[in-house]
Amino acid sequence: MSLLLKCGPVTASTLGEQTGISAAGIRRHLDKLTDAGLIETCEPLPVAGEETPRGRPAKHYCLTEEGRNSFGSNYEEMALDAIDTIEALGGPAAVKEFAKARIERIVENVEPISEESTRDELTAVVTELVSALERHGYVASVTQAGAGIQICQHHCPVSHVASVHPEICEAEQEMIATVVGRHIQPLASITEGNGVCTTNIPITAVHGPK
Repeated sequence: MSLLLKCGPVTASTLGEQTGISAAGIRRHLDKLTDAGLIETCEPLPVAGEETPRGRPAKHYCLTEEGRNSFGSNYEEMALDAIDTIEALGGPAAVKEFAKARIERIVENVEPISEESTRDELTAVVTELVSALERHGYVASVTQAGAGIQICQHHCPVSHVASVHPEICEAEQEMIATVVGRHIQPLASITEGNGVCTTNIPITAVHGPK
């Protein structure tokens, strides 16, 4: 995989020469990687000054997008650096505004309800909220819990950043409260070492402290 990343598009014979693996062994590896969707056949890169060889060209292999993604990325650190810069330039208030704008974009198509809404209406809007979150990389579920409904976030794509900048979580909680028309009760958080973020939403509106 690393050779394909560095040298691709490349032929099986070239890979064999560089790795010392037999032609049959290389083909087996390439077939497995192709079946897994990590590599594909592709056109060789043109080389200046060289003529296109006659006859049937040898197969060349290169990484697919999925294959490239398997090498990982450093997006979390880049995101953290970006928010650190926002804070350095505009202070904590700027980070809070960024966090608020981010969650507003995520739930922009979810219509808020009032505190007088029924249990069915609350369940429906919470389900919409969870769907919106999942479209943006979260893994979440809705659970009926006695006199309340709970949103359980089993995976948060920004937990690494939120552990340093709690404004991210605060903005999410404020937006959930706004959408459901109720004072909500955060029960657990991934950023605090729990395996899941749990938010309880009472069926009957509970007003927070004034």
